[in-house]
Amino acid sequence: MRKQHSKHLSPVLALTLGLALLVGGCSGYALPSPTPSPSALPATPAPTTQPETVFKVIASEIEREAEPDVPREDLVALVAGQNAFAFDLYRAIRTGEHNLFYSPHSIGVALAMTYAGARGETAEQMATVLHFDLPQEQLHPAMNALAQQLTQPQGLTLTVANSLWAQDGYPFRDDFLAVLARNYGAGVQAVDYVDPDAREAAREAINRWVEEETDDKIEELIKDDMLTDRTRLVLANAIYFNAKWEQPFRHGTQDGTFYLLDGSEITVPMMGRRATTPYAQGPAYQAVALPYQGGRIQMVVVLPEAGSFDTVEANLDADFLGEVLDSLVASDVKLYLPRFSYDAELVLKDTLGALGMPDAFDPNRADFSGMDDTQLLYLSHVVHKAFVAVDEEGTEAAAATGVVVEIESMPTEVRVERPFIFFIHDTESGLVLFAGRVMNPGT
Repeated sequence: MRKQHSKHLSPVLALTLGLALLVGGCSGYALPSPTPSPSALPATPAPTTQPETVFKVIASEIEREAEPDVPREDLVALVAGQNAFAFDLYRAIRTGEHNLFYSPHSIGVALAMTYAGARGETAEQMATVLHFDLPQEQLHPAMNALAQQLTQPQGLTLTVANSLWAQDGYPFRDDFLAVLARNYGAGVQAVDYVDPDAREAAREAINRWVEEETDDKIEELIKDDMLTDRTRLVLANAIYFNAKWEQPFRHGTQDGTFYLLDGSEITVPMMGRRATTPYAQGPAYQAVALPYQGGRIQMVVVLPEAGSFDTVEANLDADFLGEVLDSLVASDVKLYLPRFSYDAELVLKDTLGALGMPDAFDPNRADFSGMDDTQLLYLSHVVHKAFVAVDEEGTEAAAATGVVVEIESMPTEVRVERPFIFFIHDTESGLVLFAGRVMNPGT
């Protein structure tokens, strides 16, 4: 490996693995107890105010379970599955040479809420793709317990919020709303998707909620062409993260060279620090772990050797992450990391379908009867947006996921059971060739 490459870290791999840690906790997928820090970052939490437009609440009266009694093995299974999905999705969307950033946890939570209403083959496909290995009655409480642990005070800001925006008057099942209320704290707002003006007001309200929950980092999650008069439900998740490094970059930031995969070079602001840092070296890569204040959450940066990026990236999975974490040893490390900030957007309908859950998006095959006792609902859109900024002091990241549920267009029923009139005409010229009526088809 050329020495000049050993100093330059790839933001693509860095943030992907860092986010896997954000979801997964620590080595072995066990979630450690939070360790409050006396020098905790006094960050301002993301706002949790409701949108200016007030909609009627149709949520279950059941309150969110504040301290769910979930076996440790269920949490371990849930996190292992979430991480497996994270890397499956990474491999599916890693085409090209553009930056990539997403929150598999945000996507997983939004789809878990949707999964609560899935049944039959649709539910089986979703469970396989999302690695939901627990039965529904265990999965949703485990999701709740994981959220409670992640958002406990730990010297940084980490908030996760959920909301549902349902067609006013649509008969959603009480038990479906109860699952979401008890395990996701998802307030259900009654909106009108049928009227065009009301539909636009609903879209603006959903987007405003997302902006507020992500400190204005995620805008326009739901585009103006995503909602129609057949939309019946939008499920939204927002996650916001803001943390300072346990050991900030204090050696000064200077312009440095970053080597692109095609061999070209660019100049970037390169941060530097020398500190005791968890470090590992494996076949064709180096890795460092950068803890945030409080010590529980960290970013893991994986730097493939020159010429090995594609090979290392293609082999990314939860086992690889476990090997990296198990190999980390506290070392004296002089680290150079580029300062960067960017956002990303994913449209996941085709990706999730290709991964193995096509029925959810097929109006003729989707089964979300757990939502409304019919098989008329299907997913029309799954959209995800994310933002990340890394500088000398720490990291700010946000992501949001929206799932749009539509009702299959119902055919207009015409029963010709009374006397009727008919014409036979030429569609090109409009000429009526024959005309008649049937008063009694039996004569």
